Order: sequence, then structure tokens, then C-alpha cells
Amino acid sequence: MRPEDRRHEIVEMLVEQGSATLEALSEHFGVSKMTIHRDLDALEAEGRLRKLRGSATLESSGQFESDFRYRARMAGEEKARIARHVASFVEPGMSVMVDDGSTSQALAPHLAAIRPLTVITNNLGLIADLSGRQGIELIALGGNYASKFNGFFGVLTETALRDLRADMALISSSAVSGRSAFHQDQEVLGVKRAMIASAARRYLMVDHQKFGRNALHLLADLGDFDGVVTSGALDHTQADALRQDGIRLHFAEGD
Repeated sequence: MRPEDRRHEIVEMLVEQGSATLEALSEHFGVSKMTIHRDLDALEAEGRLRKLRGSATLESSGQFESDFRYRARMAGEEKARIARHVASFVEPGMSVMVDDGSTSQALAPHLAAIRPLTVITNNLGLIADLSGRQGIELIALGGNYASKFNGFFGVLTETALRDLRADMALISSSAVSGRSAFHQDQEVLGVKRAMIASAARRYLMVDHQKFGRNALHLLADLGDFDGVVTSGALDHTQADALRQDGIRLHFAEGD
């Protein structure tokens, strides 16, 4: 097996399992642990996984965001409820910007039912789901495709956003600490910030597990959003503290 094929399969295994030991990978592929070490080093350099002592994982950290397919498997029902709730803020005739992310893609069936609607997005999954839908004017943002996020990023994407204006931006985030939202990757951060700057109203979508976590780059103050949409699973102490600090919280199960 060619190294590139084996490395592709390693990532596919981790998408399914979340993590794997060096020994298990060596046995599975019938190669030495040193060969697996080199594979993991190469994949880590590409930002595809996190290499730990004796294992590899797709679990997120403050500096690493996992593959979009793995994230889609985490808190799927909660993300679906959040997407359904935030879609209730969207009205026919609006223009809406939607970023990359598994919660963002969960918006597809709800947005498709709100017509007419203009959707501006860099999310390839959302582009595929909404393309050809009657009553949906789809503006697909180009740029450099990142398979890890299944979306488009970079200078071309951000330049296009600077020339656009929307009624609403629906943004996701990988971490919330205090009253600040964070993300691990600069290329992703730039597009999210550009969407925030180009929209009249902004909502942050974040499942309860992301609260109390840090990531490398500051995205925005929660007060910059017209609302933060999460679920009732959020710790009541955290929710009360945010509300006392003036943050507008919306729960997927009903405000």
C-alpha cells in the first residue's frame, strides 16, 4: 500500500473511532510502528490529526479542530435542535450568511423551506444540499477548499464577503470561555469574522459542550451577537452568569 493511501485510511479509521493506538494501527496495516510514526507525523503536520504518546486522535484541543465528519457525529441531535431553533429567526425574503461547520450544515432542510431566501455560504455540504432548490438564491463563496472543514477559505473568500451585505449571519464556534468565542484555525477565523462584519444581525450557534473551553484565536465577544443559541443542557450556573453579563441566550428547546 502506498503511504498516501495508508494515511488516508488512517484518517478514515479515526473518523469512525475517534482515536487509535500506535500498536493497533501497526497491526491493522501490517507495517512497523516506525512507519506508523512517520505517517502520523505527516498527518499531524497537515493538521489532520493530533498525535499523542502512543496513539493518535481526532478529539479537538485548544490548537486543533477535528475533521468535519467526526464533529458531525458529536452531539448530532443537539446540533439539529439548535439549527431548527435558529432557523426560526429567518424570514422569507432575507439574505443569510452561513459559515462552515456541522451545526451550519444541519440548517439545510430548514432554510430550504423558507422561500424566497438568499443564502451566502462557504460550506460545501450546505451548497450541495441547497443547490437547485426552488426559491433559494444560492451564492457559493469560492476560495481554497479545505477538506478538513469541507469548505472554502482564504483571500478570495474574504474578499467576496467584503463586497456583500446580508440581513443575518449564522455563525458556529468551537469554544466559548467567559463571554468570548474562540476558534483554533486562522483560515476559518478570517471567514467567520468577515461574515460577522457583513451582516446586520448575527447569531452564534454552539452546543453546550463547547462552553468553558478555550481555543487559540479569539473570534468575537458574545456581546457582538444578537443572540447565542445553545441547548438546555448548558450548565445553569454558566447560563445565569452569561445572562447577568448581558448576553442574550436562546435555548433550542424554547427560550
